[in-house]
Amino acid sequence: MLERILANSPVFLLIAVRCFALIMTIPLFSIRTVSRIAKLALTGFMAYLIFPHVDFSAYAPYISSDGAISLPYIMLLIGEGAIGIITGFYVTIIFAAFSSAGQFFAFQMGFSASEVYDALSQVENPLMGQFFNFVAMLIFLQNDWALMLFSRALVSSFDSLNALSLAIQREEMLRFLLGGLTKLFADAFVISLPIMGTLLLVSVTMGILSKAAPQMNLMSEGFPIMILISFFIIMTLFPQICEFFIHSFASGFESMLRSFSIAGGAS
Repeated sequence: MLERILANSPVFLLIAVRCFALIMTIPLFSIRTVSRIAKLALTGFMAYLIFPHVDFSAYAPYISSDGAISLPYIMLLIGEGAIGIITGFYVTIIFAAFSSAGQFFAFQMGFSASEVYDALSQVENPLMGQFFNFVAMLIFLQNDWALMLFSRALVSSFDSLNALSLAIQREEMLRFLLGGLTKLFADAFVISLPIMGTLLLVSVTMGILSKAAPQMNLMSEGFPIMILISFFIIMTLFPQICEFFIHSFASGFESMLRSFSIAGGAS
C-alpha cells in the first residue's frame, strides 16, 4: 500500500488537500484548541483510508508522469481544497441554525447582553446560542454523524465530484450554498418560534396588567419571569428539539449528497 501511495503521490496529495480543507472548516475539528499536528495526522489517516477507493483517471492528463508540479496540477489542488471548504461550510451552516435559534429569543429572554466567546462556533454568542450549539454537537457525535460525514459523505464526494466538475457546475454549487443559507434561517425560526411566541404573549400580558394595576410593578419582575418561562418551555420541548436536530442533520446530509451527485453527474 505504501509503495502504491509513493508511486501515486500527486493523487494522494489531492485527496489529502480535500480532507485537510474539510477538517479546517467543520465545527469541533476546526477549533484552535485542536493542535495542527493532530489535524495533519487525521488528514493523513483519512487520505490513507480513502486512497484505495478513489478513481482519479480524469486527472491523468493534468498530472505529469515525472511528478513535476505544473500549473494545471496547482489548479487541481485549489479545486480540491475548494470542495473540502464547501463541504465543511455547509456542515457549519447546519450548526449555525441551532446557534441562531438561541440568538433569536435571547433578547426577549433577557440574555442578549450575556455574550461570550463560543469555542465551538468561534464567534461571540449569547448563552442560549451556546447551549443549543453544544447540544447539537453532542447529538452530532452521539448519533455517529461525524463518522458518516467522513466515511460516507466524503467518500461519496470523491466518487461524484472533482475539481473539473466543480468548475463546470459552479452555478449548481452556488445554488446549493444559497439553499443552505435559506434552510439555516428556516430551521432557526422553527426552533425558536414556540419560545418567541410564548414570550411575546407574556410581554403583552405583563404590559396590560402593569397598565391596569401600576402598583403591581410587573415590569420590574419581567426578566425573572421571562427566564423562568423560557427555561420551562425549553425543558418541555427538549425531546422534540433534539428530534428536530437529528432531522436537520439527516436532511442536510442528504441534500449535500444529492447536490454533489447532480453536480458530478451533470459534468
